[in-house]
Amino acid sequence: MQQALDEVRPDEEGLASERVCHDFAELLDKAGRLDEAITVLTPHLDSWWILSTLVELTEDKDRDERVLELIAPRAQQVRSARGQERWYVQPSNAQDLQARVLERAGRVDEAIRILGADIAAGHFVVQNTLVTYAELLLRYERLEELRALGTGERADDTLAYYARALEDHGLADEAEAVLRRFIATAEYSDRFRWPLIELLGRQGRIEEAVEVGHPTFEYHDACLFEGVIHLLHEAGRPNDAVALLDERSAEFVEEHPSWVSSNRIWLLGEAGRHEEALAYAATLPPDMYGLTANKAWILEKTGRFDEALALLRADTEVRPWEVADLLIRHGRAAEAIATMPSLAEQHAAYRRRDAAMKANRGTHEPPL
Repeated sequence: MQQALDEVRPDEEGLASERVCHDFAELLDKAGRLDEAITVLTPHLDSWWILSTLVELTEDKDRDERVLELIAPRAQQVRSARGQERWYVQPSNAQDLQARVLERAGRVDEAIRILGADIAAGHFVVQNTLVTYAELLLRYERLEELRALGTGERADDTLAYYARALEDHGLADEAEAVLRRFIATAEYSDRFRWPLIELLGRQGRIEEAVEVGHPTFEYHDACLFEGVIHLLHEAGRPNDAVALLDERSAEFVEEHPSWVSSNRIWLLGEAGRHEEALAYAATLPPDMYGLTANKAWILEKTGRFDEALALLRADTEVRPWEVADLLIRHGRAAEAIATMPSLAEQHAAYRRRDAAMKANRGTHEPPL
């Protein structure tokens, strides 16, 4: 093992690379050399993803105090940024990770106290830090702290966590009431609709959940239609999802043609309306994104494997793995492997496709 590590050990140039050090640290960890891995990562801990790697590699390995020592100055750096009117600072996740390591070290009260003070003072730079605090409070059933957070000036991002805590405490009616109050009174109220939809869905009140999402269904932003479609599907009501899809305006369909078509075929298939799905697919432009794969899926569901396979193989835009996946599902793994192109052939195909896409974009550029 030592000889293998020595052969791949980075030189001075490699040690300056975050990616190289990340990969080598993972090898050291797998070889049981965690302290060396930490040493390799340490010069790059101002990078958010390297700091995350440090925390992940040391999970349950009795290095929490060492990790906290390394995180502390980074967390303070981020904590101080707002006071200095700096909005971009790395590693932006240092406070989140500090709380995570404190929590796993059994120092939950300390994690809540430190992160709570940062949130109260506004000493953080990314929304994830706020979410991390709300999730921490939720995990440890700190209902009063969640109430203050979720119904205060940061309700936009945290009310959902307070509502879920109320529900978990058997106070679903109160959770519903507070969500409906914010929907009715908040300036940007639509962000509170989804947690209410989820709550109603868990209670089996599907029609009410759909009604809550309905005002957003034609929005360009904050549209909850897709989530409601999946809620109906999970509730075993694909026919209702199809009906809801068919209610969309011509403008919505025109703006989202491939999304509408693929979801309609999928839902018809889930409802067992296979021939209707194929008839609908026949009305669509043949070059519609994903159409071939969707039709093949319907054919497969009806037992028409050979037709599905022929359809996939005839479309030059279908990726080789899609054909292989179908073959493997039907016990023809050897054939799937044999028909897969080499990596060189796949790379060449990707380059041709990229070139064609760029050329197509060029023909649609406005004149200078």
